Order: sequence, then C-alpha cells, then structure tokens
Amino acid sequence: MKIIAFSLLFVAFTCKTFAQNAEIGKSIPSVSITNAEGKAVNTAQIGNGKPMVISFWATWCSPCKRELNTINDVYQDWVSETGVQLVAVSVDDQKTADKVFVYSDAQQWEYLVLSDINGDFKRAMGVNNVPHTFLVDQNGKIVYSHNSYSPGDEDLLYQEILKLSK
Repeated sequence: MKIIAFSLLFVAFTCKTFAQNAEIGKSIPSVSITNAEGKAVNTAQIGNGKPMVISFWATWCSPCKRELNTINDVYQDWVSETGVQLVAVSVDDQKTADKVFVYSDAQQWEYLVLSDINGDFKRAMGVNNVPHTFLVDQNGKIVYSHNSYSPGDEDLLYQEILKLSK
C-alpha cells in the first residue's frame, strides 16, 4: 500500500513539474487584454527589452494577493538592480472584474495591472490555476514558471531574475 501511495505522489509531482516546464522556451502569445483605462493591450508587446515577470492572479485568491503584496515590498529594489518589470494579470471574470483595479490601486502596486476577463491570455499561457508566475527574458522567451505561492518563493524568483540580468 505504501508503494502505491508513493508511486501516486511521484506521478503527481512529475506531472506538475512537467506542466510547469511545458511553457519554458516559448514566446509570449499575442492576445488582447485590457488595462485600467479599459484600453486593449497586446500581450506580445508588453515588456521593455529587460526581464519581465508575468503573474496571473485573482481578487478572490489569497495566495495570489500575498505573493504580489510581498513582491511589492521589494519591487523598487528589484527594478533598480535588474530593470525587471512585473505585469500582474487578473483572471477575474465578469462577476469580480470590477474589484481588480480597485484592489490594485488600494495596495498601491507599482506594477502594470491588466485584466484578462475572458481568460484568453490565461489559456494561451497554459495557466490552469492561480497564482501562476512566469519569468520572461529580454528576448520575450519564457525561462521560468512557478505555480502556487509559499513564503520565500519571491526569493527564488529574484534569484532567477538575477541570472538574467548578468
């Protein structure tokens, strides 16, 4: 029985790891989502030629908000040291979409906050649940992907950002 349980855990871990790494090396797809002013933004055109973090989140997701609020505390240091840009992409649907920019403004996030109300970008990026964070290199290629959030994950993300800024 222990062998079966261990085998199932191994398979589950392997599948999760494979799913997270499936996006590595791909470019950001071109999808139209909206900014706080309601204007369309082409996802393939975000970024500034420097490392970029794309964090999928939702207003109803406590781990998402913890992650983004924790990063917000050190974000200006990250920008100063690496030039990284963070883009917080909300996956809130019609029912909760009106809370997205109210929440991000209240938290005083300095990130670019976008809304993927139809889930088109989420599907194109292979996001099944949030939080899901991607690191994109200077050439627009995904180099790192992480799903879920535990305290300290932001430090691992920062280490990956540092590798790109060398």
